[in-house]
Amino acid sequence: MTIPKIGIVSLGCAKALVDSERILTRLRAEGYDISDSYDGADVVVVNTCGFLDSARAESLEAIGEAMNENGRVIVTGCMGGEEDVIRKAHPDVLAVTGPHQYQQVVDAVHQAAPPESSPLHSLVPPEGLHLTPSHYAYLKISEGCNHRCSFCIIPGIRGDLASRPVGEVLEEAERLAMAGIKEILVISQDTGAYGLDIKYAESPWHGRAVKARLTEMAEALGDLGVWTRLHYVYPYPHVDEVIPLMAAGKILPYLDIPFQHASPKVLKAMRRPADHERLLERINGWREICPDLAIRSTFIVGFPGETEEDFEFLLDWLQQARIDRVGCFKYENVAGAAANHLADHVDEDVKEERYNRLMEVARQISDEISKGKIGKTIEVIIDEVDEDGAYGRSWADSPEVDGCVYINHETDAQPGDVVMVEVEHAEDFDLWGRIVATAPERKRRF
Repeated sequence: MTIPKIGIVSLGCAKALVDSERILTRLRAEGYDISDSYDGADVVVVNTCGFLDSARAESLEAIGEAMNENGRVIVTGCMGGEEDVIRKAHPDVLAVTGPHQYQQVVDAVHQAAPPESSPLHSLVPPEGLHLTPSHYAYLKISEGCNHRCSFCIIPGIRGDLASRPVGEVLEEAERLAMAGIKEILVISQDTGAYGLDIKYAESPWHGRAVKARLTEMAEALGDLGVWTRLHYVYPYPHVDEVIPLMAAGKILPYLDIPFQHASPKVLKAMRRPADHERLLERINGWREICPDLAIRSTFIVGFPGETEEDFEFLLDWLQQARIDRVGCFKYENVAGAAANHLADHVDEDVKEERYNRLMEVARQISDEISKGKIGKTIEVIIDEVDEDGAYGRSWADSPEVDGCVYINHETDAQPGDVVMVEVEHAEDFDLWGRIVATAPERKRRF
């Protein structure tokens, strides 16, 4: 009997990665094998990104590569809603489905490479299959978004906010923890809004009722004894409530808040909240409660109508807020976005120059914060070990997007180990140090 093999190419954000993991888990449960190459796959699934025009171009290129290397391709994901565009570029793809249409993808795979046997659920571990390393995993708590930012088309692609029941979220998280996952990264389009659409409905959880609300969910996740990291948290007033949980060690003192800009004029054009002074007060208040708090944010430079004065305002705000980790995008039009029609689009050379200036300010801020950790002992999760040593991340570093902690000549550690590292050197976004102890085990209530 020949077992059909599935290859997958996953593009875009961590939320799309979770979608890819769900597809693989479903297919593996039905007896399919997973191929890590085009040559070995009976069919290739390409999970596309459609957020920016550059991402759409990358998706079309990835589809083309899969067609050239394999020829039997199913397309899904955020760009899947543009089947006419995809088929114009690649008319011979087997099927095209939209975002989080898991059953349609599985049905298309059945057509292309029928399973040889009935479902064998024992082939899938209880925590499902993951495309991340074995010691951390993303936990998606909702789909969609209720905001209508002028530069974004995500609500048009993924719809309005649709929260998962909190009991379902916590059960998945517990399965991950029981399987040995050491770090859970909570993601969604709008994590702070979690539960709003289902009126914060309660679910039973180990003898108590838990609301489908950010604070209560985070507190329950903190009982699992693993690192819990919050991403994509819109700064609603109730976000203040999770800071004491961080100070108490229940969840990591890390907040990913996409501020996007600071100039009130630009934020208004973006259809974003524009109370920058109040935000500074809140950030300062958060740090008084939790001095170790690391804040990550993303910003857009070169938004239509952004003047040099607006940009200088952003730089000044960034220095006052002392954002620990910064990502930056140069504005680009996205098909269907309202911002495309705004006046006074910024020249590409100016965008590039502003991008470089902002990232240099961000580097300087991070360098100062990093150097302040020299001589301190911090908790680090190990990501990789080779013949030269090990590297991992502190509470201030999310995988792929933030800095690293390097431990030269350390070859005895294992990925997933949580250790105490004395910081000996710091530069820009990264730290160097030596392991001085194993980190105290986090308490697990259940």
